[in-house]
Amino acid sequence: MHIGIDGIPLATPKTGIGHYTFELAQGLARELPQDEIQLIAPVPILREELAARDAPGRKVGTDTAEADAEETAEVEATSATSVEATDAPLQSSLPPNLSTVQPKVSALRKHWWTNGLPLHIRSSEPPVRLFHGTNYNIPLWNRCRTVVTVHDLSLLLHSNTHEAHLVARARRRLPTMVRFATQIVTDTEAVKKEICEHLDVRPERVSVVPLAPRRVFRPVPLEETVETRRRLGVEDDFILFVGTVEPRKNLITLVRAFAELLRETDLRPQLVVAGREGWLTDELHAYLKESAAGERVLFTGYISDEELRELYSSCRVCAYPSVYEGFGLPPLEAMACGAPVITSRIPVIMESVGQAARLIEPTDANALTRELIEMLTNDGVRRHFSEAGLKQAAQFTWERTARMTLDVYREIFARERHGEAKKITSFVSEQLSSGT
Repeated sequence: MHIGIDGIPLATPKTGIGHYTFELAQGLARELPQDEIQLIAPVPILREELAARDAPGRKVGTDTAEADAEETAEVEATSATSVEATDAPLQSSLPPNLSTVQPKVSALRKHWWTNGLPLHIRSSEPPVRLFHGTNYNIPLWNRCRTVVTVHDLSLLLHSNTHEAHLVARARRRLPTMVRFATQIVTDTEAVKKEICEHLDVRPERVSVVPLAPRRVFRPVPLEETVETRRRLGVEDDFILFVGTVEPRKNLITLVRAFAELLRETDLRPQLVVAGREGWLTDELHAYLKESAAGERVLFTGYISDEELRELYSSCRVCAYPSVYEGFGLPPLEAMACGAPVITSRIPVIMESVGQAARLIEPTDANALTRELIEMLTNDGVRRHFSEAGLKQAAQFTWERTARMTLDVYREIFARERHGEAKKITSFVSEQLSSGT
């Protein structure tokens, strides 16, 4: 079987969907050693990024909005006049049946999703039997079976937390992609419900496949984190937030809770924000400028996977009060490193963390303050949630994600075979009843 996967999320040094795409691709390749798995994009896939996805020292951000990468790739494909196709295996540490391909782009193949990719799939040898769009997009106007992953509906349901051009693009394209897809994959039952309700999709067309923390995230002894923390300016006693600094992550509530903690107690932890600067952050920075707590907040910007693992492993508590998620990987990553977690009581996150985290209403700064104080002062509570989190995170693996995704593919082909068998049976019955 020849499976094509959207390679555009790997064409820029971004994370989130890029991590998902790469982990899924190599997981499928290992599950299907006799089949060909191709990452397909109209622009060059960054091979150094592929080589470094699980390597220490790779610079990352978290939870980035990667619709920009798709938009950029479409523009570059449209403006290109002629780019020869390239097809090459990845480095030897990855499965030998996983490769990348950059199809030829010409005037006829402008507009990647409507022309370029469908034409490539139609002419490819061996034929692409199924294409998986990992970032909301699939090829249109073709006979190939397609799976589209819809990670969340944030651009539609929380449009005020995103930039206007990305919202407009999602409103224009997402309903079309969902309608054309053979099957839809999403990360949680909560988002499945939203897809069915807001995009008018039958439940049987949506399969839930959970994500997982990457293998790099595991506990590190405290003494091995000292050098990293000193280099980043992180103190011994700190609260950690991980994520892009943007409204949906609700960092403003965490900062207000942190300021209240400093006012009402003698505790003086540092609040460390690990993640890139995003968008619509004026309110947050204005608050920090006016608040005495501002001098106790450290923004690290991009950090490596290794550095992030060491912060997860050494923080007193990881706080993640997001108001909306498709899955919410940072709490599980933190748990995989042994960090106790405080996070939001919202359906998506509750699916992944279970009873292994302290849950708060995401906009309740007072409740968050109380939970932070308890985690910082009660060793027994902190130890309990550290141990519970390790057990919870261990239930989620990328091998499991790949196997569940493969089950979705197999179900598509099984339904197709069943439909063809029914047609043959019906035809034979008609012929027998007519006496011919």
